[in-house]
Amino acid sequence: MRNYGIIAIALIAFTFAFSNATLANEDAPTNHVTELKFIGNKENQPVFQLNLTNTIVDEYTITFRDEYGNVLYTERFKGANLSKKFLLKAEDFGDTSLNVVVKSKNSNSTEVYKINRSHSYVEETVVNKVK
Repeated sequence: MRNYGIIAIALIAFTFAFSNATLANEDAPTNHVTELKFIGNKENQPVFQLNLTNTIVDEYTITFRDEYGNVLYTERFKGANLSKKFLLKAEDFGDTSLNVVVKSKNSNSTEVYKINRSHSYVEETVVNKVK
C-alpha cells in the first residue's frame, strides 16, 4: 500500500514538472487588417475605400460578386500598406447586394464584406401660419 502512495506522488510530481501552461490570451502574430468603407458618391455612383494594413508585403486578391455569384470585378494587389478606391456603377448591380472578398496569399485568410443598397424617398409637407 505504501508503494502505491509513493508511485501516486511521483506521478503527480512528474505531471506538474513536465506540463506546459498555454494561456488563451497570448498574442498571436499579427495578420493583415482590412477595412472597407463607403466614402460617398461621385456623379451618383457609390465610391468605396479599401484599406489593407500589414507589416509585411503580401499579395491580395479583391473580388466583387453579386448575390448570384457572378464576378463583377477582380484584381490582385501587392504591398504592405495599401489603400484603394473603387467606383461602382450603380446600374451594374441595382438594388442587389454585393460581396467583396479580400483574400491574402501569405496568411491564407479570407475576409468577406457585404454591400447592401436601399433607396428611400421622403416627401415632407409643411404648413406654416402666415398671418
